[in-house]
Amino acid sequence: MEDKFKSQLVESGADVETTLKRFMGNEAIYQKFLGRFPDDPNYHNLGKNLEEAAFEAAYECAHALKGVVGNLGLTPIFDRVSDLVEELRNKAPEDVNVERAKEEWQEVKKVYEKFIAIIKENMP
Repeated sequence: MEDKFKSQLVESGADVETTLKRFMGNEAIYQKFLGRFPDDPNYHNLGKNLEEAAFEAAYECAHALKGVVGNLGLTPIFDRVSDLVEELRNKAPEDVNVERAKEEWQEVKKVYEKFIAIIKENMP
């Protein structure tokens, strides 16, 4: 992993040091998993399900995305999607604060798109 890539991740709030320990210090494997991240369907499915007010399905996607970004050390995305997960957790559709869910989704999108740009810029 090039220093520039690592620096961009760290400067954007990723916990690269802890995550590399989880990957047993193997930067190549960490980079490989980061490279696969843009293809993870949970982000796109989350947005689609929120638009369609399919909140249970949106919760499942948000929860899965939370796990993926947590494992990759993408803390800013993890923090934002965690808020969305809690808004959607164990709620009947009529109990979801739709406005708040939409606001949280916008925050997820901002940080997600920032990291996707960094990853795509640095992948071979």
